Amino acid sequence: MDYVCDYENPWIYNGHHFLGVDVGNHYGFVYLITNLSNRRSYIGRKYFWTFRTPKGKKRKVRGESDWRNYYGSCDELKEDIKTLGKDLFRREILSLHLTKGKVNFAETEALFKNNVLTESMVDGTPKYYNSNIMNRYYKKDYFET
Repeated sequence: MDYVCDYENPWIYNGHHFLGVDVGNHYGFVYLITNLSNRRSYIGRKYFWTFRTPKGKKRKVRGESDWRNYYGSCDELKEDIKTLGKDLFRREILSLHLTKGKVNFAETEALFKNNVLTESMVDGTPKYYNSNIMNRYYKKDYFET
């Protein structure tokens, strides 16, 4: 059965568009967003689900998150997307995970393995938009300009 992608600038996973039917039982994913004009990247995580308590209710209700239209939480990245347009950014899912804990661990592992706080481009520009890891380790403390 063929499915048509129902959102713009789709996430890519294993070389293919990632669709809603692909979510399955996964809790979330670790992703890489790349600015195609300057090759800078951002690594982050996103959950497929939100859990909210509706007004006047006691139990939480599960709903789908905004994962289809999500472009990260980094202000610098969001400003570049606003200026350059979404089409100049590639959104790639690096890994899928079944639990919240595994999503969080995989994101932290990817951030450290890719040296997001210290890697730079040939011209000295930071390679990654990421400014911190776990709000504990900051680019300003490690990145040499």
